[in-house]
Amino acid sequence: MKDILLFDLDGTLFNTKPGIVNCVQYALDFYGIHEDNPDSLEKFIGPPLHQSFHMFYDFDEQKSVEAAAKYRERYKDKGIFECAPYEGIEDMLAALKSKGKTLGIATSKPEVFAERILDKFGFSKYFTRITGSLLDNSRSNKTEVINEELIRLNAVDCKERVIMIGDREHDILGAREAGIESIGVYYGFAKKGELEAAGADYVVHTTDELGKLLLSL
Repeated sequence: MKDILLFDLDGTLFNTKPGIVNCVQYALDFYGIHEDNPDSLEKFIGPPLHQSFHMFYDFDEQKSVEAAAKYRERYKDKGIFECAPYEGIEDMLAALKSKGKTLGIATSKPEVFAERILDKFGFSKYFTRITGSLLDNSRSNKTEVINEELIRLNAVDCKERVIMIGDREHDILGAREAGIESIGVYYGFAKKGELEAAGADYVVHTTDELGKLLLSL
């Protein structure tokens, strides 16, 4: 039985694309790089932020860290709330909680921002523990985040009861490296075939499908 459920946040519980894209554009503008197509910046949703600037724009380490700080300059007060939960998510969380499931958050987003989003939308009550990265860009690797969440939930010795739910390959690969099963969701930001290639144990396409699967495991 899977009764300890770890959720990613961006692209899994919330559509955070507007805020993330707006803040990436804000940071890139600082360097004279102007990206007018928001869809081209979806690739920033999921991976650790400073790593994304390195991967996608070939920024060196110092510049990547600086760009992440510039991003957060706008994100901390404005971009953070340019988001909304996916349709059906709150009903699903309430149903899972009522069935005795333990819910946790494992996100590469800075923990302080994840907490603020969940508080703003009244979702914090569903989660026993919330784990994210730190503002100094440490604990941004998904495996590190998941392992820390397992410690906080006292679930290190019962991994067979745990499953990770996320919308990007980083969630799936992190779960595998942490020794737990995973569900990939395609209503988020994964490209076709991404989740299967990463080794997801299950794949769903809608929040309704996800809820039914989680109640059946």
